[in-house]
Amino acid sequence: MSFDTAAVEALFELPFNDLIYRAQTVHRQHFDPNRIQRSTLLSIKTGGCSEDCGYCSQSARRDAATGISRGKLLELEEVKVAAKAAKDKGATRFCMGAAWRGPKEGDLNRVIEMVRVVKDLGMEACLTLGLLGPGQAEKLAAAGLDYYNHNLDTGAEFYDQIITTHSQEARMETLLRVRQAGIKICCGGIIGMGETRKVRASLIAQLASLDPPPESVPINHLVAIPGTPLENAPPLDPFEFVRTIACARITMPTSWVRLSAGRQQMSDELQALCFLAGANSIFYGDKLLTSGNPDVAHDEALFARLGLTGC
Repeated sequence: MSFDTAAVEALFELPFNDLIYRAQTVHRQHFDPNRIQRSTLLSIKTGGCSEDCGYCSQSARRDAATGISRGKLLELEEVKVAAKAAKDKGATRFCMGAAWRGPKEGDLNRVIEMVRVVKDLGMEACLTLGLLGPGQAEKLAAAGLDYYNHNLDTGAEFYDQIITTHSQEARMETLLRVRQAGIKICCGGIIGMGETRKVRASLIAQLASLDPPPESVPINHLVAIPGTPLENAPPLDPFEFVRTIACARITMPTSWVRLSAGRQQMSDELQALCFLAGANSIFYGDKLLTSGNPDVAHDEALFARLGLTGC
């Protein structure tokens, strides 16, 4: 079944109980409703990015405002230690992110070695390195990369209000290169940046219309970081966030829907509603790229209270 923006808007407008029931029904047709995939995210190169993404603390344009120091690409041994620690804590996918517009060839070769280290540990490997040039996706595929993360961020009609240094079409070109290289796609967006419900519906419709849809769909709640243009973004109704999760599940029934950034600001009850709405993946560990995340002990306690198990 195909979903355009109007069809997704109609889902958003359903009574809350009806929407959650429909999402949970779809979820149970394709997944164990009580198993949650756990990924860990490591910043392998922090700060100094040339782009102007309004939500991000790592733009070189706002170093002084956000207090993020420009770091060098991590050494291979540092990545190996972090990946092994993540595996020991129960993560099955290790994601590595670098604050670049896109990787230079020399840096890409070093990152490829990191991918091989992660794979040798028996984990899935995921990267987010920005825009990829010709031939780069093929090199990553040859190294055994499982997933490439490259979010659409928001609906096309709202995109240039968040980012001006590159277009959403450029992101689509990278996604096409990744798909053609045989790598799975991790692609979602950020909710709560001041967008309307129609824009949220547009984003979900764009994601669902990718052929095939992304295998992994991270739904991020904006973390309003001081010093960024979105530090004073208006708060989002929590039920609207849950509705977004439910719409993603209904429109992309076989995708992993990840409850991503912003979990540290969420109550346990809100997270439980998101799981009920079809989220079945989380970032696991005390920190994301530069923002906080619930600690492992808290997540373990929440899983125990809800009868959830990791996978």
